[in-house]
Amino acid sequence: MSGDAELTLVLYGRRQCHLCDLAERELAVLRQAGAAEWQLRCVDVDTSPELAARYGLRVPVLRCPDGSELDWPFRAAQIRRALGAGAAGGSAS
Repeated sequence: MSGDAELTLVLYGRRQCHLCDLAERELAVLRQAGAAEWQLRCVDVDTSPELAARYGLRVPVLRCPDGSELDWPFRAAQIRRALGAGAAGGSAS
């Protein structure tokens, strides 16, 4: 394994959300394409009052490694750019 930290995308969504399910499936397809090594962490916004207030009906929302957020519908090209920026930018928090 290299010294590079693996990139993480965070998908904010909720249960019983067909758009969230669709976004998760699209991300799985992109991940299988294997352009870069990254992990997907799914977060149910309804588990936190703060997240529910922040995201409300915006879900699904994808938080990129650089901290930017993409509202649905996000495209594969946008995610690839975000992953490239995250890899180039290092571990900015």
